[in-house]
Amino acid sequence: MILALESSCDETAVALFDPARGMIGEWIHSQIALHEKHGGVVPDLATREHLRNFPPLLVSARAHDGFSSVTEVAVTQGPGLAACLAIGVAAAKALALGLRVPVVGVNHLRAHIFSPFIKLHAEDPAKFTSVFQGRLPHLGLVVSGGNTLLLELNADLQIRILSTTRDDAAGEALDKGAKLLGLGYPGGPLVEKLALTGDPRAFDFPRGMGGRDILDFSFSGLKTSLRYCLEKMAVPEVQARLPDICASYQQAVIDALMRKMKFAFERAAYASIGLSGGVANNSRLRSAMAALSLRKRIPLYLAEPRHTGDNAGMIAFAAWLDRTGVDRASGLVMEIDPDATPENSATDPAQV
Repeated sequence: MILALESSCDETAVALFDPARGMIGEWIHSQIALHEKHGGVVPDLATREHLRNFPPLLVSARAHDGFSSVTEVAVTQGPGLAACLAIGVAAAKALALGLRVPVVGVNHLRAHIFSPFIKLHAEDPAKFTSVFQGRLPHLGLVVSGGNTLLLELNADLQIRILSTTRDDAAGEALDKGAKLLGLGYPGGPLVEKLALTGDPRAFDFPRGMGGRDILDFSFSGLKTSLRYCLEKMAVPEVQARLPDICASYQQAVIDALMRKMKFAFERAAYASIGLSGGVANNSRLRSAMAALSLRKRIPLYLAEPRHTGDNAGMIAFAAWLDRTGVDRASGLVMEIDPDATPENSATDPAQV
């Protein structure tokens, strides 16, 4: 049994995972309502809330299944907000000491990469490894507020990062676009809601970096294009055409993501594709991935909604994969810009 903790940003989360049965329980406290009035996550407030919420979540987890079967405590070691990560690491060390079990750190992005396969494991834990091997090599897309990654999980169970964003992440572009439109926080879901009744072809926004020889993403130009578009429109016109603007802006993000997926298929063949991260909840993006899956005639693995955002379930699952030897040697090798967004700030748990 693995007891996992997650506190990389503004979600306090605990999970219990049994490899023989799957997820035993997951508990999470979201701080969205707290940070909404500030227009984004305030690190000091997030840290305070982690201190406040870990104890009741752990009490609930212990009451649900007890900790007597726990053999390992897993905790997010980064990337994330340094002070928030410190709370989780401290709590994990204390629990491991009290339970007399080892504590292991898990890379938050690696956990996202593997999260689409949690449902596959739940369907038949005993056969998971053999079925999983049959779905490799795997092409995965991780899209969140702080990260956008295109990656390959190959037949040797090695993770290779094919591309990242050179500036804004996809979720960040949606949130910043929502802010320009005065929609509030978190912006991505608000853009999606308004886009449902809009025309995605009404406005011609850029699709980021071009050429088949470049797999990297770029969304800063899209955000700038929206700002210039809004400057040319009167306020009443913006309000009247808000659904069309949101639909067109959202479609530009999705088209940029899907184009790079298609370019990746021109370079190699894959046995499956996957989608994870907070933006993976976007229904139009999920539909685009489903269409690609049908065209390529390969299975699509979508992270379940509860495992798309920051959650402890995916941390436990990734820790188990390490403990059983799956992808033990690979880790996650990539360059992270610590100045891009708070979520991109990697933290060494030893320094914490």
